[in-house]
Amino acid sequence: MSFEIERKFLVASNAWRALATDSIRIRQAYLSTDGKASIRVRITDKGGATLSIKSRGAERRRLELEYPIPVLEAEAMIALRRGSLIEKVRHVVPYGGCIWEVDIFESENEGLVIAEVELGEEHQRVDVPAWVGTEITGQPQYYNGALALRPFRTWPEVPSAAVGATPVSGQ
Repeated sequence: MSFEIERKFLVASNAWRALATDSIRIRQAYLSTDGKASIRVRITDKGGATLSIKSRGAERRRLELEYPIPVLEAEAMIALRRGSLIEKVRHVVPYGGCIWEVDIFESENEGLVIAEVELGEEHQRVDVPAWVGTEITGQPQYYNGALALRPFRTWPEVPSAAVGATPVSGQ
């Protein structure tokens, strides 16, 4: 059984860009966000697709089950989604012995930039880079399932810390 243990932060500056080693374009949709689990389908520009089931709750540690599926089937599932399509470019940023992922959201969530770091254990110490801002772990509105139902661009008031880093054209 797999568990995802991660911390999430808003991004405060673009200094991470000099450290990025890879990027991937992601489209994902939520088939269910009710009850005890969320069900997500994801397609990447690298040609893969997955179906994921995650325990609900915006916590540091969550059950995560992920299965590869054919892209054609993933496209069909996306049509069954609840809410908006989540579109983002994920950048891989090694820092302090960890792999950080910086997500630049597009479309309905444009303007939002989030950094995540996956941990081996819940209380693992992390060297937090200077380009990382406010921690948002445990704040449900920043999780992708919530963003699909209530996109960032529809928020009546956007916390100023949420827009600290600006996307660069073409990214």
